[in-house]
Amino acid sequence: MKEAVDHGLDMAIVNYAKIYPLYKIPEIEVELARKLIYFDKSGGDPLQVYMAHFTGLDKQPQAEVAPLESLTVEDKLKRCIINGEKALGEGAQRQTLEQILEDALKQYSPLEVINNVLLGGMKTVGELFGARKMQLPSVLDSAGVMKQAVAYLEPKMEKKEGNQKGTLVLATVKGDVHDIGKNLVDIILTNNGYKVVNLGIKQPSDVIIAAAQKHNAHAIGLSGLLVKSTLEMKYVIQDLQAQALNFPVICGGAALTRKYVEDDLRREYSNSVFYADDAFAGLHLMDDLTSTNGARDKRLEEGRKIKTFAKAVVASGGEGSPSTERSAIVKPPPNIPVPPFFGVRVRKDFDLNEVFKYINHTALFKNQWQLKTASQADYLRIVEEKYVPVLCELQKEVVAKGWFEPKVVYGYFACYAEGNDVVLYELPETRIPLQRFTFPRQREGRKLSIADFFLPKDSGRFDVIGVSVVTIGGRASEETKKLFDAGEFTKYLYLHGLSVETAEALAELFHKNMRQELGIDGDDAPRVGDLFHQKYRGSRYSFGYPACPSLEDQTKIFALLNPEENIGVSLTAGFHMEPEQSTSAIIVHHPQAKYFVV
Repeated sequence: MKEAVDHGLDMAIVNYAKIYPLYKIPEIEVELARKLIYFDKSGGDPLQVYMAHFTGLDKQPQAEVAPLESLTVEDKLKRCIINGEKALGEGAQRQTLEQILEDALKQYSPLEVINNVLLGGMKTVGELFGARKMQLPSVLDSAGVMKQAVAYLEPKMEKKEGNQKGTLVLATVKGDVHDIGKNLVDIILTNNGYKVVNLGIKQPSDVIIAAAQKHNAHAIGLSGLLVKSTLEMKYVIQDLQAQALNFPVICGGAALTRKYVEDDLRREYSNSVFYADDAFAGLHLMDDLTSTNGARDKRLEEGRKIKTFAKAVVASGGEGSPSTERSAIVKPPPNIPVPPFFGVRVRKDFDLNEVFKYINHTALFKNQWQLKTASQADYLRIVEEKYVPVLCELQKEVVAKGWFEPKVVYGYFACYAEGNDVVLYELPETRIPLQRFTFPRQREGRKLSIADFFLPKDSGRFDVIGVSVVTIGGRASEETKKLFDAGEFTKYLYLHGLSVETAEALAELFHKNMRQELGIDGDDAPRVGDLFHQKYRGSRYSFGYPACPSLEDQTKIFALLNPEENIGVSLTAGFHMEPEQSTSAIIVHHPQAKYFVV
């Protein structure tokens, strides 16, 4: 399967229960299989050699593991790091990490143990991750062992500066409250011998630059999740240029592209700017930027080179103001639902176990817990055997300890469309507008705007719109921070991911509740998984996404629902919500309303 994927296989139908992970198969058996696949006769008839090897074998292959007593102290420590284990052996043979470290200190100084042994183990972890043989949670297990080992050795080291390989000042940019990506970079670099000055979230340019100067940083790391954050990164780089500073800058985040960094951002700075798509890419960059063998100069030269990318073909409707003409493809709705009330209400009576049923497991496992590094053939087996049990236990703990507090503020308002605007009224008989949303329109193709899904003003009738803000409360962020500070990196990843996806699950569940209240839930798919693909009537649109990209319009939702007072959710200067595990939406009932890109 691995060879087929490497040669371009896109999809296969397999019985995943019969798939065994490649890294657990002894290398000799992997090589025998490769020779058979390619009919390599260098060692004789490959089929006969293959059959002869397995004659008499009746058990599943296992990678050979050397007995504990045969291992050197260096190999014991590396095994602890690579396997994420804080002890080796059983019974009388059991040795804790601290006992193994004491044995190592009989031969090496504490600094030598870190630099020559432990960091070698972390290097192997990085190689396994890069080869898709280790998933991120296992990497964090290794980082946790590394942190514990270093914490044990530090008091035994001479107190002097310069023990770190280099310094990175790291921050999530102004207005952005998301820190998971930044913190993963912190974990990986710190446990590979670097000093990381983690400034936290919502950091303005002047604070980041001052910290880089104070700590004489080898580089600045900028992180951010949404599109607006990429502009904040540009502002930091422009400030560095204006002050004639020369710190290399490493940028990462979900909304970033290599083109934006290596083309747009490099045009703003006479020094080096780099794109890092994950924490290990950042590690490789720092390794080069702190090297003394010429790799630093080569890397800096690369970071200054503006790369030319193919230009995307932009659909344009010509110059001038955007059209306000309704899309011809949108038909009148079959009916206008009657809401159970007009105005605003608050709900806090949720059963977390019911909310958990609406978690998108693909988003949780692949995006939040980052299991996407597993081969597809291995993915389902790994999830079923290891990560579903982890999820179940974590959900039980969350419920028992009250870490998540699901809350919703929502409302229904009378409305009509006026060009590209939707005008909201408290009641149909009220003639004083409460709020006005202005939505962008596609210039080509279907020429859609969200406004098209509501009755126009000249129809003489009012339509109805729903608005909501949901959150699982601020304690989730407090608990994840405690885990990060305590070095429990794997559980930090698990809990943070679960908290984000539980907020999304609450939004999905409550959207279903609102469809029920509007009497349009008859089109709902019976399977929860199908709801993630909009198999229901209408749509749930959130600002900052392709159909309504203006985050500033969050202020209008907040003016309508007052989430800060009602459920404890506030807006940052960059229009992100706090707590991070919160989401807002406008609810549209029109059957043709689905996601689209402006």
